[in-house]
Amino acid sequence: MHKHIKLSIFAILGFLQIGLAQDDKKDLGTETVTVVKAYSPTISDAFKVKSVPTLNDSIVLQKKPINYSIFSVPVASTFTPSKGKASGVEKLPPEKIYNSYASIGLGNYNNALADFYTSSALNRDERLDISLNHHSSRGEIDGTALDNVFYNTKLDANYTKRDRDISWGGNIGAQHQLYNWYGIPNGYYTEELVNGIEEKQNYFNAFAGGFVELEDSFFKSASLLYRRFWDATKSGENRAVLKPAFEFPLGDELLTLKAKVDYVGGKFKNGQVRNESNLPGIDYSHLQVGINPNINILGDDLSLNLGVNLVYGMDLENSEGNFYIYPTITASYRLLDEVAIAYGGVEGELKQNSFYGFVEENPYVSPTLDMQPTDQQYDAYIGLKGQLLPNLSYNLKGSYMAENRKPLFLLNPENTSRTDEKGYYYGNSFQVFYDDVKTLGIFGELNVDVNRNFSLGVNAQVYDYDTETDNPAWNLPGLTASMFMDYQIGEKWFMGANLFYVGERDDLYTVASPGTLPEDFAMTSVTLDSYFDANAHIGYRINGQLSVFAKANNIANQNYMRWNNYRVQGFQVLAGATYKFDL
Repeated sequence: MHKHIKLSIFAILGFLQIGLAQDDKKDLGTETVTVVKAYSPTISDAFKVKSVPTLNDSIVLQKKPINYSIFSVPVASTFTPSKGKASGVEKLPPEKIYNSYASIGLGNYNNALADFYTSSALNRDERLDISLNHHSSRGEIDGTALDNVFYNTKLDANYTKRDRDISWGGNIGAQHQLYNWYGIPNGYYTEELVNGIEEKQNYFNAFAGGFVELEDSFFKSASLLYRRFWDATKSGENRAVLKPAFEFPLGDELLTLKAKVDYVGGKFKNGQVRNESNLPGIDYSHLQVGINPNINILGDDLSLNLGVNLVYGMDLENSEGNFYIYPTITASYRLLDEVAIAYGGVEGELKQNSFYGFVEENPYVSPTLDMQPTDQQYDAYIGLKGQLLPNLSYNLKGSYMAENRKPLFLLNPENTSRTDEKGYYYGNSFQVFYDDVKTLGIFGELNVDVNRNFSLGVNAQVYDYDTETDNPAWNLPGLTASMFMDYQIGEKWFMGANLFYVGERDDLYTVASPGTLPEDFAMTSVTLDSYFDANAHIGYRINGQLSVFAKANNIANQNYMRWNNYRVQGFQVLAGATYKFDL
């Protein structure tokens, strides 16, 4: 009853309120209300259906228990197994290693070859190596007016000591070379004049050096070389080179710092052949001080070396000096594992030229050379190398090099007015001509290892030269190629061969005239023919110590000229023996 009364009262009050609101004529306007509520999803419970339902079926049969029993019957046997015996493995005796060997060979043209080498372990950490090499020939070459005797003998001793944290050693040696300036063809001069020419030249070389290498130290290594080189014309040269190296950690990388101090100085008794008189002589003295910092960055497939070569070169004789900055940047990137590796770089240096270095390249130079360092501004190259097959490797490279004062060998003028003691002024010796040269080169190489006993390789290089003087690049070939082969035939026989090809070269024959400037001398261009040379050797091992061999050189019997009017010996055969032993 009370509930009904309360409801009636609330209803009456509500209607009264509505009526009052409708009577109010005031405009309340409009308003938009946006109700925002965050979305809160819920996940209902899931019920997994059983994979194996429970069956309540009266038809399902119950498994019956099964009992197994074994009935053994004895079997009579007369078989008696034999005792096993391990198979024997034939053991090969270890190969005896000897610490010394001696080799000697003789051939036509009175060629002689002798080698000796010994390596002795003084104790666990010390070793002494001694070697002696000799090669000589007294044969006559057709078409030459002068004797062409030569021989080369070198003795070298090397001592090393290796400890846990430091290794050091030293070496000392001497060398004697004899060559003749025989580059005069038959019939060019009278026999009386030819008989009065002293064509022999003797070179003497004495050197000493040492090195030290440290572990776990910022100072990593250092090497020192001193060389004294002189000849039979009272020319002499001193060379000293010091090269220390340091390493410093730089974050995750390593900073390598290489330094160099390089001095060369000497004197030639006689002046240049183009001069009317052999006086005055030529003095030279050059010093280089350089530093080469670089950082090597290694990645999974990338190897990058960033560096710079800073060199100060001084001409002490003329009191001049210059500062040089060269790049030393190299990189390699593995494109396809071992199949293709791309590499490249840009490098430069100030090359120290020396009388000894020129003689090693061309022993027929005159002892009247102008000595200057070569400014190799840059050598930029890019290439691709790798292994196409496990036994087939290749290397392709393209390069572009810019060099200032590049030394080129050029014939000395024929200057019969000279009175030098030795006969190198008859157009039969070479001077060094410096030119600024830019060289474009392409190189290709292919190596095949058919098996562990047979290997074969071939390579070729093509060059294009651009000189500042617009002259040819004297005595430099535009094409060279070579091929080599080594074959081990069974346990006793072995053989090998090498072939090489050198393209045409240009030279200039000049005749000096008294009172005439060198640029006005009579000149004749000379083109040296390309040549091909084939060489082979074969040997037989009589036992573990003694073996015999035979060598054949210039098999094609081409009497070609390596330098103008310097013909080589024809077909050459040399046979000898090698003996191994312990000292």
